Amino acid sequence: MKQLITGVFAIFLLLGCKEQKQEEEMPAINDEQVQEIAYMNYGAEFSNNDVIDAMELGAMYKTMKVGDTTAVKVKGTIAEVCVNMGCWIKMPVGDASVTVKFKDYGFFLPKNGQGKEVILNGNAFKNITPVKELRHYAEDAGKSKEEIEAITEEEVTLSFVADGALVEKFDNPDVEVAAKTEE
Repeated sequence: MKQLITGVFAIFLLLGCKEQKQEEEMPAINDEQVQEIAYMNYGAEFSNNDVIDAMELGAMYKTMKVGDTTAVKVKGTIAEVCVNMGCWIKMPVGDASVTVKFKDYGFFLPKNGQGKEVILNGNAFKNITPVKELRHYAEDAGKSKEEIEAITEEEVTLSFVADGALVEKFDNPDVEVAAKTEE
């Protein structure tokens, strides 16, 4: 009888270890699963379908000429934010950076959103930015007086006007409310 109880116990012990080993071998997330990110919505609502990566947008900019415009949804990371109001951001696109403004200044993004994922809906284009505007951006970015005065020539810039944005959700976003204008 003792041997029978010991044998049954040994079988349960082996089966228990075998099931535990199988659970350890299964990955928590496989390659086909994607982490779902919660977003905060700013501006016009839009779906996050048919979104291209910022690197793909960078390749598109390389083929554009000044004045060319294309409607696109793009996902990237906020590299820099206007420290005054959040009225513009910069986002890396390949080996360059795009300056993003918000349509009719109808909304702003969190001033503390640097490093957060963002999906933008709007128009990408190349344009020539005058010295006065470049200096204004440098001032908004908190650059020194010397850095601002060193800007003496207009530049061809990568630009984007967004009518809507989805920003990765985070605690305590510092967002200015856009002033509503009467028409």
